[in-house]
Amino acid sequence: MDIRTRAVHVVNEPMEHVSWPLSVPIVQSSAFAFESADALADAMAGPDGSYVYTRRGNPTVRALERTLAGLEGGASAIAFASGMGAISGVLLALLKPGDHVLAQRCLYGGTFAVLADLAERFGIEVEYLRGDDVGEFAALVRPTTRLLLLETIANPTGHVPDLPNLLVAAGRRGVVSVVDNSLASPVLCRPIEHGADIVVHSTTKYLAGHSDVLGGAAVFADSGLRDRVWPRTVELGASADPFAAWLTLRGLPTLPLRMRQHCANAEVLANRLADHPAVTAVRWPWLTWHPTHDLARKLLAGGGGLLSFELDGGRTAGRAFIEKVRLARLALSLGGVETLVAHPASTSHRELGEEALAAAGIGAGTVRMSVGIEHADDLWDDIEQSLAAI
Repeated sequence: MDIRTRAVHVVNEPMEHVSWPLSVPIVQSSAFAFESADALADAMAGPDGSYVYTRRGNPTVRALERTLAGLEGGASAIAFASGMGAISGVLLALLKPGDHVLAQRCLYGGTFAVLADLAERFGIEVEYLRGDDVGEFAALVRPTTRLLLLETIANPTGHVPDLPNLLVAAGRRGVVSVVDNSLASPVLCRPIEHGADIVVHSTTKYLAGHSDVLGGAAVFADSGLRDRVWPRTVELGASADPFAAWLTLRGLPTLPLRMRQHCANAEVLANRLADHPAVTAVRWPWLTWHPTHDLARKLLAGGGGLLSFELDGGRTAGRAFIEKVRLARLALSLGGVETLVAHPASTSHRELGEEALAAAGIGAGTVRMSVGIEHADDLWDDIEQSLAAI
């Protein structure tokens, strides 16, 4: 054959089933070839068949999905291109005009924006609850309620909902429960064990853990529910990329070790911040004075790596602090090995007006800190010099 033909048709043979790679290989292919039309047609039937097109499924992506399902105690999973892809994919698949949604009041700003958009454009009614009182759920639920949306640890207030009681109550009423477990990770909490139907993640955060990948996932307690969501995922086109899936798989083995250090450092900094005169409030779930401390101690295996604190001086002080840190970095994400700071009112929760910010427990001077795995004393030195400079 001509060199132009041979250059296209590279050697690509199935691996012999005698040995296998220790690291999951990246199958960076957009499509997969078949020997018969019937085999291709059969593969198009659902999410568990042979691979056809990477938007519909991919070996590396499936390895991530199966791993995450195992970590969360679920039956199956769908990997997405981002955490917002996971949340949007689940909501768009399960909701229709006229449905009613109950959502935790303090939610990630992007999730709040999606719910507001669904309410405005598609006539889906959204009501908000605190999340720590099952009686509040009982008072608000109605025949048209289709979905309950919670966060294991609220961003950035550290509010922990009463998952065990709320999830059981939702199940009894036939309401699908969705829990964003990004801030806790399955190391600190596994919501499916408490009755959640779906657990969503921004895998960008603690699961991958190195600030080098964008991804999301939804883990399902029942594969039948996964089968309802999967076709909408394919239509939405928010499927995970094989390389992003591989990077996430590469980060997962150290997840328990990293979470232990994130939590330990956050505890040191939270307690020291609480004693600083420039700080008027500190929010970290395991602090004894946190409003949901008792729930957090029962539900979580650690306090998490995210904390927030309020500065005396409001918005001006908050913005000044995040610009004066030197070791910590001013960046929007969280869950990486390095410490990051942000000002929620002007970044992650900018979609919220002043009234909504106050209702969510976010002040004008709130600083969010994603505590990394550096030495706690080095981090504290950086915090002290920044507080002294504002």
